[in-house]
Amino acid sequence: MNAGRTARERARAELTEEIKTAARQQLATVGAEALSLRAVSRELGMVSSALYRYFASRDELLTALIIDAYNALGEAAESAAGGDDLVEEWMAIYAAVRDWARAHPHEYALIYGSPISGYKAPQTTVQPAARVPLLLLGLLQRAHATGRLITPPDAPEPSGLLDRQVEVLVELAPDVPRPVLLRTIIVWTQLFGMLSFELFGQLVGSMDPADEFYASASRQMAAFVGLR
Repeated sequence: MNAGRTARERARAELTEEIKTAARQQLATVGAEALSLRAVSRELGMVSSALYRYFASRDELLTALIIDAYNALGEAAESAAGGDDLVEEWMAIYAAVRDWARAHPHEYALIYGSPISGYKAPQTTVQPAARVPLLLLGLLQRAHATGRLITPPDAPEPSGLLDRQVEVLVELAPDVPRPVLLRTIIVWTQLFGMLSFELFGQLVGSMDPADEFYASASRQMAAFVGLR
């Protein structure tokens, strides 16, 4: 009985992955807005009613794809972490994020592109989405503990609403000074802003190819947060 149940579970897991693979192919051809369970079922030779037993709605399938994308990006970034030189580690994480985004532009667009009409991401996407910023915060925590994080003298103390917003990061990295935490949010948004500019063609005619620009920017952002 147990063996049969395990076989059914394995078969379900395999078909679930096939469904998501077909859905990713749709992302590449028609985009997230036009993602359709019926089209996915046709691609797999399934009746749509059978596919609905795996994903009850388009939004449920989108959520699965979003979580997978965030986790894949997080794994790529985490694989680049480690080493004695924290600035080089910071740059390696940035390079890994860029490499993943360039290799998976449609999945990158799914998580960092335009919002999808009618879709609201559930709470289950929050933890996977936090993997990259948490990795950077962990690096800063280590830098502070080893005396390699210096609060830049021109970094202002957050106040008012900004101070209350930074409080969320204080709970995650309690040893990192608040001015550095504020700058961490700035460089995090800069990271994905640069990527979006590159992937969506906004650097054509200026910083294209963007390899040296990206490496220089990532080193400057390490200095901006106070890594030494």
